[in-house]
Amino acid sequence: MAQLPSPREVFLALVNGVAEGRWDELPDLYAEQTHVVHPFDPLRAAALLTRDELREHFRPTGAGPRLHRRAANITIHETTDPEVIVAEFEYQGTVADTGEPFALPGIFVLRVRNGEIVSSRDYFDHVTAARVHANAGQAKASSPCRSVGDGVREPEGESGPLVLQPQGR
Repeated sequence: MAQLPSPREVFLALVNGVAEGRWDELPDLYAEQTHVVHPFDPLRAAALLTRDELREHFRPTGAGPRLHRRAANITIHETTDPEVIVAEFEYQGTVADTGEPFALPGIFVLRVRNGEIVSSRDYFDHVTAARVHANAGQAKASSPCRSVGDGVREPEGESGPLVLQPQGR
C-alpha cells in the first residue's frame, strides 16, 4: 500500500502546480469537502467548500496578463498537530508581455488529512497583485481579482489566477 503524501508534500505539489499552470491537477489535492479562505481578500469572498468549487476556482479564464512564475523562498513550519503546517513562500516571476519582474508573497496555513487538503487559510499580498496587473496594462476598474468560487476572489493571469488559481463565477 502506497504511503499518503505528507502535508509538506501536498503543499509543494500545490504551489508548484500553480507556478507551472497545472490547473486541472490542483483540485485533486483537496478533499471532496474542504474549507479554503483568503482572509486578506479585500472583497471578503466566501469560502470554497467543495472540490467542484475549487475546480471552478482554478479554471483559467484567459483574462489578465500572461505570467511566468515559480514558487520560491519556501519555508515550511511543522506544528504540534501532524496534520497542520504553516508555509511561507512567494511566487516570483515576470509578466510575459513586458518582462517586468514581480514577487508575490504568501502564507498558507494548511490542514492535510489522508493526503488531501481539508482546510486552508491562504494569505496573499493583494496590493502587489494589483500592481502587477496595473503595470501590465491589465488593471480593472474595480479589482484585479476574479471571482473564485463561493465568492472568493484572487488575482488572475491569462494562464490562470496570479496566485492560487481562482476562477470567475
